Amino acid sequence: MNKIESLKSLYKPYRYTIKGKCTILETTSGNFVVKAKPNCDLISIFNYLKSRNFDYFPSLYACDRDDSYIYEYIEDDNILNPEKGDDLINLVGLLHSKTSFNKEVSEDTYREIYENIKNNILYLKDYYLRYYELFLKDIYMSPSRYEFVRNYSKINAALNFSEKELDEWYDLVKEKRNERISLIHNNLSLSHFINSNGKDYLISWDNAKFDTPVLDLYKLYQNNFWELEFSTLYKKYQSISAFNEQEQKLFFILISLVPEIKFTDNEFESTKNMRKKLDYIFKTEEFLKPYYLTNTNNE
Repeated sequence: MNKIESLKSLYKPYRYTIKGKCTILETTSGNFVVKAKPNCDLISIFNYLKSRNFDYFPSLYACDRDDSYIYEYIEDDNILNPEKGDDLINLVGLLHSKTSFNKEVSEDTYREIYENIKNNILYLKDYYLRYYELFLKDIYMSPSRYEFVRNYSKINAALNFSEKELDEWYDLVKEKRNERISLIHNNLSLSHFINSNGKDYLISWDNAKFDTPVLDLYKLYQNNFWELEFSTLYKKYQSISAFNEQEQKLFFILISLVPEIKFTDNEFESTKNMRKKLDYIFKTEEFLKPYYLTNTNNE
């Protein structure tokens, strides 16, 4: 008997719907969500959140199965995205502020972060340079290749900015022996936020862990940079659980890393992917500009 058949015999649903990685069971005694058992210790995480007076997550109804957990089903009120972004960032700020603490770290901690990001930047610079030199040999460029070559300097400038900021960030932190840690959701997106009957919820905590809160905002930016006015949301987050100087610089470095652009034999898909990545670069540049403009009014 497979997992679905087993659950059907146990809960006797009159309807079930497979939605992504979840199965929604509609039964006479209520609705439930079935998901594969996560890698993290979700029970301990939820208990910890409750101890910090943070209960904005679905209740667990059954967690004694070997292969899956069963959660309370929460119906989303489907509020408009701008309002949803405001409520989400408030909830994330609350999560971080309620669970933050300083952790002692070794001298290797920041060096490993530095080296990992540095290697990623060098890889991306080499990756794009090779494509640039290859596409320049074309007599007649395809639309995606033309867009890439025309904007190569913009891509390279974003990576140079990341590299310069990374070196400055490391100068800030290399002598530090502590780091601010929070419980982070680690998979933030608009699709993982629900408002139901006036209460906000974060769902899909499968990747939750204790780490720098920078990662949560970075992933939210990556997932929803186009739908959200991030300048406003970032300022709102800062009023709730402000990043310190090193955290802000690390966040700016991470979002400035140009996502890898894939070129395939499907020209339509390549052009669409190229346009999306360029939009990411331009929007990120606009977001960062106020933090790096020199104030000449007082000169």
